[in-house]
Amino acid sequence: MSRVIDLRKTIFELAEEHADFVEIMKELGFSEITKSAMLHSVGKIMTLPRGAKMKDIPKEKIISVFNEKGFEFIGLENAEAAGAFAESFERADEATTLAARDAAAISNASGRTELIKSYLRRLGEGETLEAVQADFVREFGEVEASEIMKAEQELMKEGTPLEEVQKLCDVHSALFHGSTREEKIMNAEKAVNESMAKSASDGHAAIHESAANNVENASRLESVTGHPLYTFTKENEKLADLISVIRAAIEKKGDVAELLTKVREISIHYAKKGDLLYPHLSVKYGVTGPSQVMWTVDDEIRDELGALEKERDRGDWWFTRLGNVITRAEEMIYKEQNILFPICAASFTDEEWVGIYHDSKDYADCFGVKKEIWDEAEANLPKQTVSETSGEIVMPGGHMTLEQLTALLNTIPLEISFIDADNINRFFNEGPKVFKRPGMALDREVFSCHPPKIEPMVRSILDDFRNNRRDSVPVWMDKNGRTFLVTYMAVRDNEKNYLGTVEIVQDMEFAKEHFGIE
Repeated sequence: MSRVIDLRKTIFELAEEHADFVEIMKELGFSEITKSAMLHSVGKIMTLPRGAKMKDIPKEKIISVFNEKGFEFIGLENAEAAGAFAESFERADEATTLAARDAAAISNASGRTELIKSYLRRLGEGETLEAVQADFVREFGEVEASEIMKAEQELMKEGTPLEEVQKLCDVHSALFHGSTREEKIMNAEKAVNESMAKSASDGHAAIHESAANNVENASRLESVTGHPLYTFTKENEKLADLISVIRAAIEKKGDVAELLTKVREISIHYAKKGDLLYPHLSVKYGVTGPSQVMWTVDDEIRDELGALEKERDRGDWWFTRLGNVITRAEEMIYKEQNILFPICAASFTDEEWVGIYHDSKDYADCFGVKKEIWDEAEANLPKQTVSETSGEIVMPGGHMTLEQLTALLNTIPLEISFIDADNINRFFNEGPKVFKRPGMALDREVFSCHPPKIEPMVRSILDDFRNNRRDSVPVWMDKNGRTFLVTYMAVRDNEKNYLGTVEIVQDMEFAKEHFGIE
């Protein structure tokens, strides 16, 4: 009795159905399928016809070998086995023969974006990087960084899950600055050099400035002692050096405990990006790609480093994971220097950079890079946003001057944040904070200040408060070796109308010491 291969099924599914499928595939030249990791990843999205096309294995050979083993092919309507396979092959041919159509698409901006999206989709479907690169090199002499971001943003708008686009974030950097056997592919830095600053997706006017100017602006700012981009770049330089040392230690399978502790300072670098750059690009300028994609990658790198440090069993698998995560960190350095920072340089005003500089003072040093003075920013302190008044603020419990009330709120040993009923950040008390509250975050939607993976939880809490399902949510956590209680409370008027939410952060070490708790 013949055994059946359904051409609509993935290689992984066929391998699960037929015990000898993997060996037959290996005999045909699909050597990678014998690796469990490949079978359980690419194999789950790759079909036999498409895989055969990528490996350039003649369909006649595949049909012959499987027929000899007692298989027949099904999967396409009203077609014989060989005909079905041939038709499926023709479909694979069509998917990779797009030269004429692509040439017309490249002539306009929307066509270019669609074409870039098609390359990203092909990578997401498991097609080899080299195959996609070959088409990219043939069709594009150059690419714009803003085009890459726009393509990612459109994929998300069309329903591609954030997780899938985030995976492409790592892969596509290789696509746009890797190389093939035919020629060196045009890299992302070159793309930024010759591209526009950005094209806002929400109707804001685009900044029609060549990316050559963007990179020049970024380089200029990176050379200004104390400027935020100066500090970010110095941190990246130190991180790159540290990654080289870690790689050498991984090769020797040596003791990397101290190095791992040091590289985890990357969380400070990423926190500054997450608080000071991503939200401002997204909210003020409509550039949402970095906040949606790069921010998620930052979190995953940070979390993986934390998980690896906790592991006591450090066998070969552990060193492999460490090597993988520092490669992701190295790729992020490239993306920051060649895409993120030039776009920030093209977008942010001098006044905004001054605000970012002053907000960044609240963060710890990382990788040994000390904060340096930016003379221009020190001479132009941010304007006070508190309105001046000679009168008093009258409340049911008494009356105070604005100066007294401000001092009172700053004296209370709590970190206090208030967002209004429209989810807008309205107030942070002053002083050192464990959970940073940049002044530039005021008047922004609170969700822009949280990583994508945290946003659903924040939305859920606020929705419960607004609909009277809960009045408070306490969260206990450990940070920097200390215990904190973070309490979210609904703020309501006398008629129980929802006015907003207050977040209070309290260091609880004093309570542990009082009760003798270790």
